[in-house]
Amino acid sequence: MSVSRCLRSLCCAAAALVLLLPASAQGLIRDAEIEETLREWTDPILTASGLEAKDVQLFIIDDPSLNAFVANGQRIHLHTGLLIAADDPAQIKAVIAHETCHIACSHTVSRARAAEVASRPALISIGLGILAIAAGEGQAGAALLASSSQFGAANFFVHTRGEESQADAQAVKYLDAIGESPSGLAGFFEKFRYQEVLSDRKQDPYFRSHPLAGDRIRAARALVDKSPNKDKPAGARTLAQFEMMQAKIIGFREPPARIRRDYPSTDQSAPAHYARAIAALRASDVRSALAEADAMLALEPKNPYFHELKGQVLFEAGRAAESIAPHEEALRLKPKQPLLLINLARSLNARGTKDDLNRAETALRDALIAEPGNAFAWAELAKTFDQQDRPGLAELATAESAYAVGDIVRANAFARRAVKDLKSGTPDYRRADDILVITDPSNPDNRRLYTRAGQRPRLSVQ
Repeated sequence: MSVSRCLRSLCCAAAALVLLLPASAQGLIRDAEIEETLREWTDPILTASGLEAKDVQLFIIDDPSLNAFVANGQRIHLHTGLLIAADDPAQIKAVIAHETCHIACSHTVSRARAAEVASRPALISIGLGILAIAAGEGQAGAALLASSSQFGAANFFVHTRGEESQADAQAVKYLDAIGESPSGLAGFFEKFRYQEVLSDRKQDPYFRSHPLAGDRIRAARALVDKSPNKDKPAGARTLAQFEMMQAKIIGFREPPARIRRDYPSTDQSAPAHYARAIAALRASDVRSALAEADAMLALEPKNPYFHELKGQVLFEAGRAAESIAPHEEALRLKPKQPLLLINLARSLNARGTKDDLNRAETALRDALIAEPGNAFAWAELAKTFDQQDRPGLAELATAESAYAVGDIVRANAFARRAVKDLKSGTPDYRRADDILVITDPSNPDNRRLYTRAGQRPRLSVQ
C-alpha cells in the first residue's frame, strides 16, 4: 500500500472511530486554552509544595465521571466530568492541591494499570477537541480504546486514611502559601457527600478512591475555617477562565438540551457564545457557528482561542483556504503554541500549494520541538512529506506517529520501509534504524504485542 493510501486509510478509520465511539470510552484530550488555564492554576501549587512545576505533567481525560488521580510518577489526571461539575475554580484548585500532595508527600500507591492506560494517548484532540483522531490505523486505535474502556470505572488505587488526611491538610497549606482560598476543599466534599451512600457500582471513581467519611469532611471544614484566606474571592481572570473552560467542555461534550438550558440565546456573554458555537459546529450548522464565533471576536478581538475556533469551524466546513487566516492570527497572538501550529499546518496541508507545504513542514517541526511525542503532529507531517513526494520521510513520520502511541507493529513496518528509502548514514536514516531496533519483534518484551496484533513475530531485516 502506498504512503498516501495508508494516510487516507488512517483518516477514514479515525473518522469512523469517532462516530462509533461509545459514551463510556475514554481518551486523553488536548486543548491549548484549557491546558493553559490548568497550568496557570497548578504551577503555583506545585511550587508551594516544593516540586518543580516543569517536571509535573497534567492530563485531561475525556470522561463524564468525577475523578482525579496521580499515576505513573509525577502526572496529575483530571476528568472532564470533574471540571464541569465544580461550582467554582476554588473546588478544582483544591482537588489539584490534594493530588499534588500525593506526589510531594511520596505516597506509595499502586497505580500501574491506570498509568499504562492514561499515559497512552488513545485519542488526541486538537484545538477544541472537535477533531478526535486515533494516531494509528483503525485497528490499533480500537485496541487502545478497548484497553481503556474500564478506565473510569475500576478502583485502581487504595489510599490509607492517613494519606488522605495528610493530603487534605497539605492542600490547605499549599493554597494558603499562594494566597488562595482553600474553601473549595470543604465545598467540594460537601457538594458530593451523597456519594458516600451509593453502591460501589454507582459511585464516581473519585469517591471510591477518596472515601468521604463524615469525620474527614468535618476535619476539612476545620482546616478551612482556620485559613486567613478562607473568604478570599477568586479574581476576575480566574472566574473568566473557569467559565470559558466549562462552556467549552459543555459545548463539546453535553447534549443540545443542556446547552440550550445553560446558554440560552438571550445570554450574550462570551462563554455562552462559545458553548453555542461549538454545539452548532457539532450539529454541522456552519452558519450559526460562524455567527457565534464572530460575536465572540467582537467581544474580544485579541483572544487567540476565538480565532482558533473560527479557523476550526471553517476547516471542518471544508473551507480550508479560508481557515488559514484565523489560524495565522491565533498564532500571531499566541506564538509557537504547539497545538495552534498543528491547526495551521492542517489547513496549509489541505490547500496544498508548494509554499503551503513548506510552511506546514516548518510549523509541524516547531510543534514537535515543543512536543516530540505528539502523535498527531507526526501523522500530519507524514501527510506533508507525502504531498512533497518525499516517501522516506513520510514513512519515518508515520513510524514516529505509531511509536508515540505504542503501536510498535505499525512503527516497525513503516521504519522498515523508511530505511529502504532514506540515504544511509543520515540522521533520519539512523532514527528509522533506532525505531527498528526498539520495536524489533525478536525482542522478548515485544513479542506479546505482535501476538496481540495477530502477527507472528519475525526477525527484523536490517
